[in-house]
Amino acid sequence: MNSLNKPNILIVDDRPENLLVLESLLYNMDCRIIKATSGNEALSLMLDYEFALVLLDVQMPEMDGFETAELMRNSQKTRYTPIIFVTAISKEQKCIFKGYEVGAVDYLFKPIEPVILQSKVRVFLDLYNQKKIIHEQALLLEKRVKELMELKQANYRLQNLSVCDGLTGIPNRRNF
Repeated sequence: MNSLNKPNILIVDDRPENLLVLESLLYNMDCRIIKATSGNEALSLMLDYEFALVLLDVQMPEMDGFETAELMRNSQKTRYTPIIFVTAISKEQKCIFKGYEVGAVDYLFKPIEPVILQSKVRVFLDLYNQKKIIHEQALLLEKRVKELMELKQANYRLQNLSVCDGLTGIPNRRNF
């Protein structure tokens, strides 16, 4: 699959070393990795790309991950993009609940277990690919229904032509 057809994954973290670690863990996955170092940069990338998944750090300067996720959920384009928080923030229930309240589908704590991250990412890539296939099938079905309706109309016109006189427009003997 060429890189333009691969699903995009957005990794958002203010620390370049964390971006490199996440990128290296996802290197062999069939996806294109796009990186952002702030919530604002992530939101601007969301306007330019469609993402299968966002891996979002909670603790960032200016706009934290919770605010970024909340803004993503308020946008029509990114409302249903899955977000997994990847964080070193405390494992307190209130922080975890806040993440789920703003729209996260999962929470991973640093240091990240590679197998768990890859497994979760693979699930979301599969879901994204299935969604694309369903969308393509729906478009194809729409096209087929339109063709069928056109054929039905053409058959109706042909049937009318066969039972009416072409010159006078009155029913011919086939009609009787």
